[in-house]
Amino acid sequence: MHPVLAWTLAPATLIYAAAVGLRNRRYDSGRTPPRRIGVPVISVGNLTVGGTGKTPFVMEVVRRLRQLGRRPGILTRGYGAGRGQEADEVLEYRAGLPDVPVQVNPDRVAGAEQAIRSGRVDCLVLDDGFQHRRIARDLDIVLVDALAPWGGGWLLPSGRLREPLSSLARADLVVITRANQADAAALRAIERRLDGAATRAEIVWANVEPTELAFRDGRTASVTDLAYHNLLSVCGIGNPATFVRLVEAHAGSVSGTLVFRDHHRYRPADVRRMLALARRHGADLVVTTRKDWVKLAPLWPTVGDGPELARLEARMTLDDPDDVLDEALRAAVGSRVSP
Repeated sequence: MHPVLAWTLAPATLIYAAAVGLRNRRYDSGRTPPRRIGVPVISVGNLTVGGTGKTPFVMEVVRRLRQLGRRPGILTRGYGAGRGQEADEVLEYRAGLPDVPVQVNPDRVAGAEQAIRSGRVDCLVLDDGFQHRRIARDLDIVLVDALAPWGGGWLLPSGRLREPLSSLARADLVVITRANQADAAALRAIERRLDGAATRAEIVWANVEPTELAFRDGRTASVTDLAYHNLLSVCGIGNPATFVRLVEAHAGSVSGTLVFRDHHRYRPADVRRMLALARRHGADLVVTTRKDWVKLAPLWPTVGDGPELARLEARMTLDDPDDVLDEALRAAVGSRVSP
């Protein structure tokens, strides 16, 4: 954000900061105690608006909970969903974890109670839960994006911070995401900033790694196949830089990149624009993210001489030699053989 605009928004930022401080003091003082809902809760959240890799990390947490013998469910408010539509993250969860219950409710307490009544879960992963303090949690995980860690240093609306860095004091675990896409100096600066925030949290580093290309007919291909194509990359995510870097690291040629706003709802006109741009530049493949795929694939032409649509699958891998995450999960929920 331009400094002049940031200063123009400063009065609104002061009001926002006062409201955040008042809310946090209510909870920190115990005047407004969080609700215990009867099953262990793991919260995954962040300090900033925009993408930090939260959705793939939630999915990784769910996989690890299942390895512990638990029956996790995902609790989300369904942000950004249009009328009669499901939110992007919900579509991703259902596609990537089809047998895991996903409870969507803007009232997270009511959603948690609904999930528990279903009898299908014995623990819950609270998606985007750091600022949602009504529900007590057994483990509070905060993600920090190595490519854009501090939201410009300003609270909303002047910057992208939802809370001041001092709020990290209540985190149990901080995960630095996309660490392999940042240089060593940037990572050291993040560590120094976290030390200055006086957080008690342990730190885990997470990398983002492409795994394969997937096509609408069910085919998959190696990421190395990107080297043999002229690509058009398309995304509408919170931090497009991470996707662009993944594509460019493996592509033979990138003829162009179309970046839409986060949670963009694609329309047929958007697809026509992509196809026209691809043809103009001789691109034979349009590559997108899983988040965009679930909205774009139903709109893509099934026949014709235009480029194919493919999604670049990526997985979050942890640099966690001391098994900090697994130990934290085990302490939060225990392990057992599910019935």
